[in-house]
Amino acid sequence: MIPAPNPANEDDRLAALRELLILNTPPEERFDRIVAFAAEEFDMPLASISLVDVDRVWFKAQVGLGIGESSRKDSFCGHAILVDEPTVVPDAMADLRFSDNPNVTEAPHIRFYAGVPLKLPSGENVGTICVFDHQPRDIDAVGLAILTSLRDLIVEELQRKEATQ
Repeated sequence: MIPAPNPANEDDRLAALRELLILNTPPEERFDRIVAFAAEEFDMPLASISLVDVDRVWFKAQVGLGIGESSRKDSFCGHAILVDEPTVVPDAMADLRFSDNPNVTEAPHIRFYAGVPLKLPSGENVGTICVFDHQPRDIDAVGLAILTSLRDLIVEELQRKEATQ
């Protein structure tokens, strides 16, 4: 397993995440609906809106994971926030970053991952919208466009929440 390094702008990224005032908040239907749509649209057993904190990934909304957070060092999302484009892992067992990751070798047995970073207008990637499967698979350009559109919707919702606080 190759843990993701911290982004160069980690302090600014964490400050922007904190300013959203969203960590550890109760579930919200507007985010739950987006994740449910993603899981259904892509026929995936697992999907989440994941926010990458200092040492954890906190799930604002999730389908199929059954947990509220996980370790950042073991996360796929920690890698996905390092880039601005989608991150696709067709088969985690064939990817050196993840082949011996506990999320691959143990429950939830992730084999496929596709995530798009939640990039705020200020430039920080604070998390991801992602879908996972227990089987290797791929995603086409249309699927990536749908995930990107869902990302845009989530970022708008995050900004709306921030503006109303």
